Amino acid sequence: MMGDMPMLMMAYGQQPTADRAHRISALIELNLDNPARELMWGSPGTLLAASFLHEHSGEARWAELYRRTADRLQSQLHWSAEHACHYWTQDLYGHHCSYLDAVHGFVATAAALIRGRHLLSPGDWAAWERRIVETVERTASREDGMANWRPELNEPQDRPPRMLMQFCHGAPGFVICLAHLPSNALDSLLLEAGEAIWAAGPLTKGANLCHGTGGNGYAFLTLHARTGDARWLQRARAFAMHGIVQTELEAQRHGRMRYSLWTGDLGFAIFLWDCLRAKAAFPTLDVFYGKPAAG
Repeated sequence: MMGDMPMLMMAYGQQPTADRAHRISALIELNLDNPARELMWGSPGTLLAASFLHEHSGEARWAELYRRTADRLQSQLHWSAEHACHYWTQDLYGHHCSYLDAVHGFVATAAALIRGRHLLSPGDWAAWERRIVETVERTASREDGMANWRPELNEPQDRPPRMLMQFCHGAPGFVICLAHLPSNALDSLLLEAGEAIWAAGPLTKGANLCHGTGGNGYAFLTLHARTGDARWLQRARAFAMHGIVQTELEAQRHGRMRYSLWTGDLGFAIFLWDCLRAKAAFPTLDVFYGKPAAG
């Protein structure tokens, strides 16, 4: 999602030349051992890119790169005896961490694996699904019919434990990233996460996707799509109305709007559109390309 990759992917989507395909495949290979091991810079991000590229073009090269990346990620897993689950470490800005979240952490990588599971052998996918369910269940904090997740598996000892409630850290990102898990093993936990998001209410950080009301609202759209329960669509639309007010107040305060996808008003506008359509299609995770042009 950072650097040359998304630019080349967009160019390839508009005009799929051999040169662009070669440059993209080279970037995916170069990223196999990226120590970030997360969605924005690391190989989980180029894993997701490979799945989008295969869907868009049907070319076998992207399926092969997807499998190679998944195999490398499997070899980089750690086992936590304390928590009895698998996890990855990330090296970001020289800081080593064990994020669980939907941007830099375990569940974001799970989303890329879930999306491209059809490119894996049945045995490989079954093993991945067991690991995903195991880690998500064993890292959840559950209380009074609600659930949330801390940012890191192994919280640093020099600060008190943190609990956040936003896409990038906390229950909303877990719900969105696990939206297409074929098993129903986590359904009760995801519903508890939805109740926690609703109880917490809209965020004060704005209406954006990454850490705002729009991103949390997408969790409700996801639960509506997964369960068919109209209550979740109503809750998404309630968050949307609150987010509209937030957006307008911020524009008045600063004399301009914010035009970025993840942290600005563009992403929130897409959330509003999906509320109208009653669809759960989180941009860049669920949607990157449109349908290929005919001919």
